[in-house]
Amino acid sequence: MPESFRNHLNVFASALTLREQRGEMLASNIANAATPGFKARDMDFQSVLNGKLGHGPMAVSDSRHFANTQSAADQPGYRVPTNPSLDGNTVELAVEQMEFAENSLRYQTSLTLLNRRIAGLTTAIKGE
Repeated sequence: MPESFRNHLNVFASALTLREQRGEMLASNIANAATPGFKARDMDFQSVLNGKLGHGPMAVSDSRHFANTQSAADQPGYRVPTNPSLDGNTVELAVEQMEFAENSLRYQTSLTLLNRRIAGLTTAIKGE
């Protein structure tokens, strides 16, 4: 299998894995919406995906260049609430439900694209 095609499939596989992890994180937020002191968590999907694929910050070739520092943007963090509750819970149910729905839709889209790519490869191999 050509390296570029393998890398292309790897992007889909990594994206599906991260979407699944993000979905679990968002589901946990929704499940704990009434838990006092619970802190909602989320991740910057694009940063985490870039880190997983090895697309890190720009390389610095001279000591006079500014380093592009990405602190912990590629790790899950805590969501900053718009309206924090009095009991310390930072889950905003409407926001979490919207993020969960969007994440699920993007997961389905990635899965459909991967299936079409594999179906196209199968068709090409069979010579149909």
